[in-house]
Amino acid sequence: MLPVGNPAGLRVLLVEDQMIVAMEIEDTLRGLGCVVVGPVGTLEPAVRLAREEALDAAVLDVSLDGDYVFPVAEELKRRKIPFIFATGYGEHILPDKWHGQVHLGKPFNREQLEKLLRNISSTSTEISRGTRLRM
Repeated sequence: MLPVGNPAGLRVLLVEDQMIVAMEIEDTLRGLGCVVVGPVGTLEPAVRLAREEALDAAVLDVSLDGDYVFPVAEELKRRKIPFIFATGYGEHILPDKWHGQVHLGKPFNREQLEKLLRNISSTSTEISRGTRLRM
């Protein structure tokens, strides 16, 4: 059995530049009962959403068509919103600052993503879901 946290209702920002991959992840998130914010595939709108949108969690593709997603991660960290890096390159692509951050190696499956989202939902703060507005 999976951990007790329930990802249903989590507002999850999805940042992924490959449309087919984004659609697969979005389907998985929706299947878990999450509300998907996005998907977005470029840095500028992703940073804006991370800064302004009510969010509970995020799944971030590390490499966005030549840009790195780290400014989005910085914004989420500032707001204390948990996130998962997704990368096909392994942890070595992450700057030292982000080593140890929760990440999934691509390709990943539904069960791997679900396990991490359940962990996020079980350790989230007492703020009501979807109410983490601009801070």
